Amino acid sequence: MSGESARSGEASPDLRASHADRDRVVDVLRVAAGDGRLTVEELDERVEAALTARTMGELAVLTADLPTGPTADLASDAKDVVRIEQKGGSARRGGGWVVPRRLEIASEWGDVTLDFTGAVITHDTLHIALDMRGGALRLLTPPGVVVDTDSLVTHYAKIKGRPGRGPDVPVVLRVVVDGRLSLGRVVVRSRGRTRGR
Repeated sequence: MSGESARSGEASPDLRASHADRDRVVDVLRVAAGDGRLTVEELDERVEAALTARTMGELAVLTADLPTGPTADLASDAKDVVRIEQKGGSARRGGGWVVPRRLEIASEWGDVTLDFTGAVITHDTLHIALDMRGGALRLLTPPGVVVDTDSLVTHYAKIKGRPGRGPDVPVVLRVVVDGRLSLGRVVVRSRGRTRGR
């Protein structure tokens, strides 16, 4: 019987959940919180329930009132590592880009702009390994996205702005920037609204 349900694409509610099943549900919950569909308390409760769920039925209940359309599909397309490499140009990620787990940036005399206001966020942390000489890394952050540059090594460089998350906004994404920055700058600008996906 479970073979029939697997072939039809529907999992039996009594089927035991795997780690990957739990992770997928947590990703959907984080995206929903970033969209403003869940409060901080609801997110915390549902993530805890997802991580301790034993069956597919227990997981299904946690996302039954959330959309499963394009945002959920994009969440499954997230890459673990993305690399941006350039000399003398500019690169931009914006709109509905899917935020990876790790972003490696190698840039000389150019700018890189990462706009998180419309991004699909599927992980709780983005690690940016920066190797930049001349130019700027610009991070446009909505509420719920916090930036940590404490491990970034700078040489004749500036870091401007480190907006907080606000008292009632859950942290949806923590961006950790490390590596090296010479003769350039990191600029973090806060956007007034939560990303809309």
